[in-house]
Amino acid sequence: MSMRTSPASAASRVFVVVAASVLLLVAVLSTVLVLDAQRSERSEAEEVTRAVATSLAALPGVAMALGDPDASRQLQPVAAEVMAVTALDFVTIMTPEGVRVTHRSPSEIGRQYLGTIPATPAVLTEEFTGTLGPSVRTIAPVRDDGRVVGWVSVGVTLGSISSQLLLRLPFIVSLALTLLGAGVVGALLARRTTRRVAGDLPAGSIRDAVASYESVRTLGEALRAQTHEHGNRVHTAVSLLELGRTAEAIEILTETSRQSQALVDQVAARRDGDPTVGALLLGKAAQARERGIEWSAEIDPAAPRSSLPPMDAVSVVGNLIDNAMDAAAAGEPPRWVRVVFAAVPDSSALRVEVADSGEGVADDIRDRIWERGFSTKPTGAEGRGVGLALVRSIVTDTGGAIDLREDPTTFVLTLPSRHP
Repeated sequence: MSMRTSPASAASRVFVVVAASVLLLVAVLSTVLVLDAQRSERSEAEEVTRAVATSLAALPGVAMALGDPDASRQLQPVAAEVMAVTALDFVTIMTPEGVRVTHRSPSEIGRQYLGTIPATPAVLTEEFTGTLGPSVRTIAPVRDDGRVVGWVSVGVTLGSISSQLLLRLPFIVSLALTLLGAGVVGALLARRTTRRVAGDLPAGSIRDAVASYESVRTLGEALRAQTHEHGNRVHTAVSLLELGRTAEAIEILTETSRQSQALVDQVAARRDGDPTVGALLLGKAAQARERGIEWSAEIDPAAPRSSLPPMDAVSVVGNLIDNAMDAAAAGEPPRWVRVVFAAVPDSSALRVEVADSGEGVADDIRDRIWERGFSTKPTGAEGRGVGLALVRSIVTDTGGAIDLREDPTTFVLTLPSRHP
């Protein structure tokens, strides 16, 4: 017997996402800190070697000793003392030709210096592999009355630089663990908060609940507008009848019936229509008239029914129409909204277009309109920032696609049809 695994709850998913994000952030931050510490240690090594090399080269005693045949006896103690005080790995003083006068290993004295000797007298810092291994070193000329009488090379091995870096690792590790701990606490709090709101519902169920809420909201607004419009017309007709203006009362009631019937005929003519969406369109037509927006609907009788459940279909179409009417109402006259239901040529899919006369979507927010929480509307009931993110989520989950076109602003949905 096969076991079905229940989907993870939204609270658990929130915990995993937050914890993974914090872990990634800590890893990146730790890497950056290590690389910065490494760069800092290397930069410090370059500065120290340059300072010590130029200082030693400038000492009058060094230039005088280099002119003595027994220069090593005079300068080796000096080099040893400098290495002891500064923790440098080597201080090599040499002749103009590069023959060592001092060295950390006395056996290397008298041998040729391993490294670059500048062709012209200048201070040079480089990385080179010598007798002590790879090192960062600085070589400086020793001058006597403007004449080069020798060179001073001072260096720090890369191993010493790495050992200095290790001294900083406890701080970096402590900081990383602190941030990781804070992140885990934050993830636990996020899971707890999500669980208070959604219980142990899976993420998909929460999205379905939001879609249902949006469907009820937009359908409720549409029906309210339709009821309000009919109520106004009936009250006007009753008032005209009381005034004895029967013909005008009949004309108002007839016009109301004619406008509604035209859309009803289009909806009814569709061979596989969704009555819930049809009711939505009737209500939105009344809502458009209430807001002074010209409404037009083109419903192809051959347009197939999409695979979306009725509540999802109402949420998708209703949100797009709401956005279109908001955009049209905020724009310049003439204000209009056009809705099209048609079959996709050479396909069984359904194409839905919602166009408006608004000013369009600015280029700098074109990609952001699909983000959850983003909205150009003011904060409050009309500025939820849910609509388009929810629409795209529903459409893509069902295998469809949504596209935004300009001139005029048009949202185009391509939805797979429902299998018979």
